[in-house]
Order: sequence, then C-alpha cells, then structure tokens
Amino acid sequence: MELLDQWHLDLPATEGLRPPPVVSLVLPCYNEQEVLPETTTRLVALMARLKADRVVSSDSAIFFVDDGSRDRTWELITRYTEKYTQVCGIKLSRNRGHQNALLCGLMTAPGDVLISLDADLQDDLEAIPRMIEAYRQGSEIVYGVRSKREKDSFFKRFTAEGYYKLLAALGVQVVFNHADFRLMSRRAIESLRRYDETHLFLRGMVPLLGLKTSTVEFERAQRFAGESKYPLTKMLALAWQGITSFTAYPLRLITGVGVLISMGSLAMAFWALGVKMFSGQALPGWASTVIPMYFLGGVQLLSLGVIGEYVAKIYESSKRRPRFHVETLCGHQFIKQAKQSSHETALS
Repeated sequence: MELLDQWHLDLPATEGLRPPPVVSLVLPCYNEQEVLPETTTRLVALMARLKADRVVSSDSAIFFVDDGSRDRTWELITRYTEKYTQVCGIKLSRNRGHQNALLCGLMTAPGDVLISLDADLQDDLEAIPRMIEAYRQGSEIVYGVRSKREKDSFFKRFTAEGYYKLLAALGVQVVFNHADFRLMSRRAIESLRRYDETHLFLRGMVPLLGLKTSTVEFERAQRFAGESKYPLTKMLALAWQGITSFTAYPLRLITGVGVLISMGSLAMAFWALGVKMFSGQALPGWASTVIPMYFLGGVQLLSLGVIGEYVAKIYESSKRRPRFHVETLCGHQFIKQAKQSSHETALS
C-alpha cells in the first residue's frame, strides 16, 4: 500500500481517472507444453513494460491454471514460478473443462483487475493496455472483441457468427464476436461469485451483471504452437450449453411444433375422410401410413431428447457438487498472500 500511495503522488493528477490497478492475468492451460515457454516470455515482458510505464501496480502478476494436463504443463509452470516472481500457478485436481478452469482462476487470483485470456497467444497482448485504460476511465468490464475473421475458414466464420446471431435471437445476452478475452474489475468478480451455476457459459453470464462495460477490438492471431483444445465436438457442446443454460426457447419451440403437427394431422384426417366419402377412390397405401408414423416418431424422440437435456441439468444442479478442486498453489503472490493472512489472523 505504501508503494501504491507513492505512485498516486508521483502520477499526474487526472480528474476521474483510477490509479494504476493491481492486475492479474488468468490463463487456463490444458496440455500447453509447446506454447507455454513463448507465452510466459511474452507475458513477463509485457508485465515488466506495464509496470515500468506505471500502467499497473508492482504487485500485478500472471496466473496459470493447469486444468489437469497430462503433459509437462504443470512442470513448466512450477519452473517459471521459481524463475519469475510475478508468475503463479494453480493446479486443479483433475480436468474440469475450460470454463471451470477459467472460473477457478477468477475466483482464486487476487487483484483489483483480472484479465482472462487463452494461453495459445491468439489473443492480442497489445489489447491489454487499452483494456486497462478503459477500466481506469470507469468501465467495470471490458470485452475483447474480434475486429474481423478473415483468417478463419468459411465454415468456421459462418458457424461462429451464425451462433452469435442465434443466441441473440433466442434472447441470450452475448457480445458479438467475443469469447473469453475480457477484463473484469474486483467489483465484477465479486458479483460473478454470487452466481452458483453448475453449467458454466461465462460469455453469457458476465453480461448479466449489468455493470458499466466497454469493448476493445483486436485481430486474433493464429495459434503459436500445439493443437487446438477446442475441436468441433467441444465447440458444439459449448454452443448447446450456451443455449440450454440461458433460454427455455427450445422447450417453447417443441410446443409450437406440436401444435403445427396436430393441425397438419387434423387437416390430413379431414382430407382422407373427404376422399373416402365423396370420391370413392381411396386405396389403402403404405406411404400414407408409414411416412406420418416415422415423422411423428422422430419429432417425439427429438422432443423427449430436448426435455431430457433440461431435466438432466436440473438433476446435476440439485446435487450442488463443487465445480473444481484446487490441488496445489505456487508462486510468490500466493506466499505473500498467505503471510498477510497469517499476520492479520495473529493481530485479531
């Protein structure tokens, strides 16, 4: 606090501008041994520059969250925590998925401001100073938004943008072309802590906080090394998670489809009756019997599947199991925090 106070005195007085915050960068990691050395080098250099320019406090740090990696990811993280005082590590007891690992980092790391980003260096690090500037001007949440998708394939671009539009049409509040590259103030983090949801979709939860927001555009780069940890199957699972966790529209859609099918079936019944009574040309046919049966059976199975998805979410949420377990913490900041907590306990 003495250092921060001194910085407040040295900085030029700017009316309404927040002082340099304590910033924590939070990066979920799953089998990232190929890219982690370069990521750490760039982040350490960035943090040193921000501290030298008095953009962030000297207590700012980098937090890697190991999501149960099966390679040398945690070994590298522990090595970097010994080499760099501003690097810290959080190891989950097992793989819990990207969203849970990210939430763990946000709920565990200290700081006035927490910035979440991917470890693959696709998020533009030069957007971070602009995010901090937006925070200092009063924003509680700053979204990193992709300015263009020229590097994506047509299929990736079409499906991604279509998904954002679909969520908006279903009434889900999302920021277009925004993933999980965002800044959140301590106030926003503590508000998010009150959301006790089992099925996480953070890019849909954060806008619900209703705090002052702003956006920073950036160009997303190609992955520096390694393979993507979000193949098509996981992307589809996340997409379905976002829809079923934030809107009951699919259930209402089933009701609408049921009404339409009922009306169509009634119309077909009147038509068949008319043919039988007035034309005398009605012949028993295989198609007229089997096609409607298969169609109605398929709609019923689909409806049961959607209803079952919502019932399963209710069942899993009712168990109230922890979303993650932290196995190990390492790094100078955690040691400092533990000592501070012990000191406060002794005083009390």
